[in-house]
Amino acid sequence: MARVALVVGAGDATGGAVARRFAREGYVVCATRRSLDKLQPLLAQIRADGGEAHGFASDARKEEEVVALVEQIESTLGPIEVLVFNVGANAPSSVLEETARKYFKIWEMACFAGFFNGREVAKRMVTRAGPERRQTIIFTGATASLRGGAGFAAFAGAKHALRALAQSMARELGPRGIHVAHSIIDGPIDTAFIRDNFPERYALKAQDGVLNPDHIADAYWMLHQQPRDAWTHELDLRPYMEKF
Repeated sequence: MARVALVVGAGDATGGAVARRFAREGYVVCATRRSLDKLQPLLAQIRADGGEAHGFASDARKEEEVVALVEQIESTLGPIEVLVFNVGANAPSSVLEETARKYFKIWEMACFAGFFNGREVAKRMVTRAGPERRQTIIFTGATASLRGGAGFAAFAGAKHALRALAQSMARELGPRGIHVAHSIIDGPIDTAFIRDNFPERYALKAQDGVLNPDHIADAYWMLHQQPRDAWTHELDLRPYMEKF
């Protein structure tokens, strides 16, 4: 039976790199974004490289869509052995200008959606857990998971909550054979967002001062390969020049 990796938030950087990495290892990749059109280049690349990939347009904030997505994948493609929740929601704003609507939307995207996806996949995983079966749930965090910053009140609040969700799930599901991990990406990633909004930081790319999404994906693969007597729950990744 096929091994399935579900990447929720398979964007052009980290999510896409993770999808390609697991496809390269023989996993059937199920990638989601709200726009199916935006997934096409990633799906085409995976298939061109000899992998199998399926794209789904899904709003990770909507419970009924998440429930239907997991059911469709499990019933038609195979059991989900890996879930990577990688939905981004970074929209900096002064707390003096932040609106209730935007604050709530960021929390919905960065945290609430993680609960829906984590819960639905975990429900399936616990029914088939065993010592010989690797099952992994990875939540992508950020510097804001650990500390707030000026202009990042909404994002930091959501990321703090996602970290707490991951910790709680790890403590509940770890003894049942499910590896729940939380990654802290503590530094700028090579994305259009960083390039366009923080050009002075992006300029450090030439000095390896910007995280390469492919290297983040390698770390995620490592997490999935860990034996259960030595699981990592929290992994922080940062460029060598990044301040702690």
